[in-house]
Amino acid sequence: MHAMRYAITLPADYDMEIIRHRVKSRGHLLDDFEGLGLKGYGIRERGVDGSPVNQYAPFYLWADPQAMSRFLAGDGFRGIIRDFGRPVVQHWQGLFHRRGTAAGTLPAAFSLRTETVPESADPATVLTDAVARHEELATADGVHSTALGFDPRHWELVHFTLWADAVPAAAGDRYEVLHLSAPGTGRLGEGRQW
Repeated sequence: MHAMRYAITLPADYDMEIIRHRVKSRGHLLDDFEGLGLKGYGIRERGVDGSPVNQYAPFYLWADPQAMSRFLAGDGFRGIIRDFGRPVVQHWQGLFHRRGTAAGTLPAAFSLRTETVPESADPATVLTDAVARHEELATADGVHSTALGFDPRHWELVHFTLWADAVPAAAGDRYEVLHLSAPGTGRLGEGRQW
């Protein structure tokens, strides 16, 4: 599994209905994309749920890293570049994925939080503890699914969780899910992946 995201921060007065319409008319195009585990089409709106910005920020879990490369070189991503410029694409090696207690529902939101692994910390301990927290999180009410990724270049963890409804404040930044493409969720694996 590979996790990936990009964030397009938009002007403070940007009409977010433009993004809603874009996702409504194009989101289904990845509903059967080979190698994609899932994509949460996320947005944040300035002044809603504490967001300081308007932002379109999808999050991907790839079952096949080659599919991620095909997507980035394909027509769909060319459309992002054409309309918004080329965003920085972050990616992480997947460490953990588990469906939660609300996996059968359509998620309304996702949370995203990054965490730097301190230089003084033992990496194995940090990663093992993070996986254990996600194992526990997967059993919480309202969790659709949760994943953990690791970027060894920046020594960074990314915590990603889809929620059926409300996102607890401590979970991280909250994004409204406009659409979920999940053609290969079953191929993402379950549990620890290292």
